[in-house]
Amino acid sequence: MAINFQRAEFVLSAAAPEQFIRDGLPQIVFAGRSNVGKSSVINRLLNRKKLAYTGNSPGKTRQINYFLTDRKFYLADLPGYGYAKVSQEEKLRWGKLMESFFRNERAHITAGVLIVDIRHKPTQDDMKMRQWFQDADCNLIILANKIDKLKKSQIEPALNLIHDTLNPGENDQLIPFSAQNGTGNDELRGAISGFLGM
Repeated sequence: MAINFQRAEFVLSAAAPEQFIRDGLPQIVFAGRSNVGKSSVINRLLNRKKLAYTGNSPGKTRQINYFLTDRKFYLADLPGYGYAKVSQEEKLRWGKLMESFFRNERAHITAGVLIVDIRHKPTQDDMKMRQWFQDADCNLIILANKIDKLKKSQIEPALNLIHDTLNPGENDQLIPFSAQNGTGNDELRGAISGFLGM
């Protein structure tokens, strides 16, 4: 059964665990640093220009945003981590929210999409997020975004560095991607469809 990725709608922003969606539908969870282009990736995946908010200043996603896609699954967009210019108190709140999500919502997470910048070695925060997905025992797609910023000769070494740093599991996938021009979008859609069994 094919998924109509364009048929997506924003449902709610969860700022506290009691607001998490637990209605039995699968959830594909998106995570990444606050300047990695997560919202642009989501908009590209869903072929929608402004469904997920994008901005010049990192850290616009401050809750867990749920998008119902083709009435078949939720795309859950986690708060960005790392570079956002917000208070320490706000960062702490984000961290607690995500810890609660990964601790209590494992049964609802079908797969994770961890977005990293292909131009840089994954950070300690990226490695921690990768560990959270691993501990949740879910399938993982590592999305190496911003491939359009590299020369062709730079791509393979960059992917090797990401692979060696994040050490994907046997069923995990590493996909080079560009939210800018759509490279890798078909592969991402195919991987998500596969994990959902559709």
